[in-house]
Amino acid sequence: MTKADIVDIISSSTGLTKVETEAVVKGFLDTVIDAMKRGETIELRGFGSFKVVKRAQRVARNPKTNEEVIVPEQFVPMLKISKDFKRAVNESNGI
Repeated sequence: MTKADIVDIISSSTGLTKVETEAVVKGFLDTVIDAMKRGETIELRGFGSFKVVKRAQRVARNPKTNEEVIVPEQFVPMLKISKDFKRAVNESNGI
C-alpha cells in the first residue's frame, strides 16, 4: 500500500477531497518527522510509539574483502508496535 492508496481510502471514507486528505496525511508525516528530529517520542495509543534510538559505534566486516570497517554511532528512528495492533494482525491472519 502506498501513500496514494491511503489518501484514496481516507478520502472515500471521510468525504474530504483527495487534495485535502493528502494535505492532512502529509501534515501528519511532517509532524512526526519534525518531532523525531528534535528527539521527541510520539505515542499513538493502539498503534505504537515512535522514538529515536542511539546506536553505538561498532566494528563490521566488508563481506567482499573481509576487511573490518568501523560503523560510526548514529541515531535511528524506531517504531514499537502496540500489543493491540499485534493482536489484531495475528487474529486477522488466523494465528
